[in-house]
Amino acid sequence: MKFLAEACRQIQQSEIKPAAWIFDFDNTLFASGREIFPLINEKMTQYIEDHLCVERNEANRLRKLYWDRYGATLTGLVRHHAVDSKDFLKKTHDIGELDSFASRSSRLIRLFRQLSGKTIVFSNSPSSYLEQMLRLLGIRHFLADAFSIESTNMNPKPSMIGYRKLLKTHRLEASRCVMVEDSLSNLFSARRLGMKTIWVTPELHQPNWVDARVRRLY
Repeated sequence: MKFLAEACRQIQQSEIKPAAWIFDFDNTLFASGREIFPLINEKMTQYIEDHLCVERNEANRLRKLYWDRYGATLTGLVRHHAVDSKDFLKKTHDIGELDSFASRSSRLIRLFRQLSGKTIVFSNSPSSYLEQMLRLLGIRHFLADAFSIESTNMNPKPSMIGYRKLLKTHRLEASRCVMVEDSLSNLFSARRLGMKTIWVTPELHQPNWVDARVRRLY
């Protein structure tokens, strides 16, 4: 449990007393990259292949290109190909019973019990997936909100639109929020708004604008 103690210590040693802790979900609170992301990526590639009528290699290239360029494949597909965002999310996140991937996490439960202030999860994932995963992990009841991609009106991170909508919805000042994320591009948007930032990463080096770094939380 050393990594959990480290995470709690670094978070609680922040110079401010935050009004809100805002957590990313995938690869921040849960290791989605191990099993879930490969399935979703496969479905995204298939969706692009079917709806844009392109070859498999081109579909895979576009998926990666839009992820790298916009931080979310969906953003590129909507912007350049007028893809129906709701249809895309529904079909690409249909990966079967989620309880085969996640179960109650005593580590996360201990972490959330130690935090004071409002806690929110802010994810680019659709609400149906996010809500179910949070309940399976046993942490949904700790949260003031599970702010999904639908909550942003389909403006996923790192777009500033989604961040501003979250702040407005919860009547929060950015300067009194801490954003906990594994993505530097998403953290940078939070930093631009004035939030404190905690980067979840095994990397040893951190940019000077990142306030703290923890190896992992889950």
